[in-house]
Amino acid sequence: MSVSHTAAGAAEVAAERNSVFTTRRLSVHFRVDTPNGKRTVRALDEVDFTLHEGEIAALVGESGSGKTTLARVFSLLYSPTSGEVEVSGVPLEKAAKDERRYFRDVQLIFQDPFASLNSLKKIRHIVERPVRIHKIASGRKKVAQKVAELLEKVNLTPASRYIDRYPTDLSGGQRQRVAIAKSLAVDPKVLLADEPTSMLDASIRLEVLNLLADLRDERGLAVLYITHDIASARYLSDRINVMYGGKIIEAGPTEAIVSDPVHPYTQLLLDAAPDPAHYKGSGHSAALATSSAAPVDNSVEVIGCRFANRCPLARPECTGAPIPRYTGPDGREVLCVLAGDRPDFTPPTPAAPAAHPTKE
Repeated sequence: MSVSHTAAGAAEVAAERNSVFTTRRLSVHFRVDTPNGKRTVRALDEVDFTLHEGEIAALVGESGSGKTTLARVFSLLYSPTSGEVEVSGVPLEKAAKDERRYFRDVQLIFQDPFASLNSLKKIRHIVERPVRIHKIASGRKKVAQKVAELLEKVNLTPASRYIDRYPTDLSGGQRQRVAIAKSLAVDPKVLLADEPTSMLDASIRLEVLNLLADLRDERGLAVLYITHDIASARYLSDRINVMYGGKIIEAGPTEAIVSDPVHPYTQLLLDAAPDPAHYKGSGHSAALATSSAAPVDNSVEVIGCRFANRCPLARPECTGAPIPRYTGPDGREVLCVLAGDRPDFTPPTPAAPAAHPTKE
């Protein structure tokens, strides 16, 4: 299967579908101890984000940009400091009241397949446990049949070859397939894939990406794909959201982002990425490309662009005032003053001043 062919036009289709996750001005702040006293780390800072049914949306950025924090809000591991989160149009607090149902609908695929599976349990036990807990199937024969179907769905075939083995008997790629099978066991609506290929050999990464794309096509799953590597995001996703310093600084249809990046940080990530036509999946290429400069410090409050001190195109107006979020005709949003130079991008309409009551 060619992911690029599947993704063609998928962003337009997703836009017509209902949203499964929506955030508005979402912020997550942490108080941390430092040698100079307590400081506030702004892990997420007023993030607007939407994931639609049947869409693969990528979050791309270096470590500390806020990607995993957003996924952990969706998986109920972190609570918002401010802002709104909706799940299929329902406030997160209400949707999460029935935790069993919530975690059946929303499944997390962890980064490290060597740590996420219990090495003391056989593959049969690992995959059948959620089947039994959520009552997907009952009776020994039907449960065993379901487990075999799940293993074969993730290309661990024949299932009989793997079902009575331990995770330590498998390769990293095979372990990640077991982890995906375990997530699929409860028939979820959303997969939160937090760098699911970064611990795998380059030769295996493409197989896992194709598996995620096939599952989206077959089951209509929504997938949040978190990665350092914009090349793999281009290969897999319908929409790319570039994160830096706790903010989404550029977002839009994948081909629009990679063919015509506006934000200099997006351009930096693309310059560091391998050619998608000869994908190798370096995983940390973007981080290496920026290693010569100090990463963003989210404990320092910045009015303006957080990337300005590293940006070769920075202007005086990049600091000292909030940056407008410009919108383009392709549905793209960019948090950068350079977008203001382009006639096809428009800044947000200023809010109308509050009305004052007139005196009688």
